[in-house]
Amino acid sequence: MKVDRLISIIIILLDKERISAQKLADMFEVSLRTIYRDIDAIDRAGIPVRAISGVGGGFEIMPKYKIDRQVFSIADLSTILLGLSSLSNMMHDDELRNALIKVKSFIPADKAKDIELKTNQIHIDLSSWMGNSDIQSYLETSKMALEENRLLSFEYIAHHGNKTVRTIEPYQLVLKNNHWYLHGFCHKRNDFRLFRLSRMSNLHIEEIFTPREHQKPQLEFTDILATMQTEIKIRIHKSVLDRVLDYCSYECFLPDGDEHYIVCFPFVENDYHYDILLSFGNKCECLEPLRIRTEMKRRIHEIAAIYES
Repeated sequence: MKVDRLISIIIILLDKERISAQKLADMFEVSLRTIYRDIDAIDRAGIPVRAISGVGGGFEIMPKYKIDRQVFSIADLSTILLGLSSLSNMMHDDELRNALIKVKSFIPADKAKDIELKTNQIHIDLSSWMGNSDIQSYLETSKMALEENRLLSFEYIAHHGNKTVRTIEPYQLVLKNNHWYLHGFCHKRNDFRLFRLSRMSNLHIEEIFTPREHQKPQLEFTDILATMQTEIKIRIHKSVLDRVLDYCSYECFLPDGDEHYIVCFPFVENDYHYDILLSFGNKCECLEPLRIRTEMKRRIHEIAAIYES
């Protein structure tokens, strides 16, 4: 049972007069059975939730009930504030700001200092140091389209620089590996696709659409990568040690003299991973296997040829 989901349900119940179990289940992408368990847990925690049957029925907090601020522990409130604050850094949204204000209203005066101290122990800033200045506006446009069930049209730069015009039904914003994606049904491909916001241009909101059953995007590739990856041996200068650590643990490093390391590096034979090795410049040498070392030499010669002509 996730505490963040329970807290979210409580806030929704406080904000709305009544909401159906099915709507809550759809909202959190869980089963009705899970929602009923959550409601029971909330009720047992001392917040009186009643069920109204029939047309227009659903769950609601009993009228005139005032929530006890002691329902949330210091750890609960710190966790909620941390999550909401990290999102508000990236998405300048009135709903997020209002949620922050509501949560802060639950903080008892005698616990405010402890909660502030605990919350400040971790800072999550999802905004980038530099990059595409359109991302923020595209996030806000995408969120508006999601809320209003409106089509989005845009130009998209896919692999190898291929440029296409797309119209999609947006269903979900996804933050993965510090990049924002929009998952939606693409009319051009007649299928669900994941689009990276930084590769979009000329984003526009179009007419209202009727939502279809949403297929969740495939976001976990650990098992797939395990079958594709192979370990290669590279020799790096200590000046790029910090960058190489982004891709493998320190246990993979073996000192080679005072200035270098031999590294067992996880590698997939595609452009993305070759570009990673090339990004280390002359501070990295692929030692083995021979086929990857040979391919690195070919790509380096191609780069050199550009500057020789």
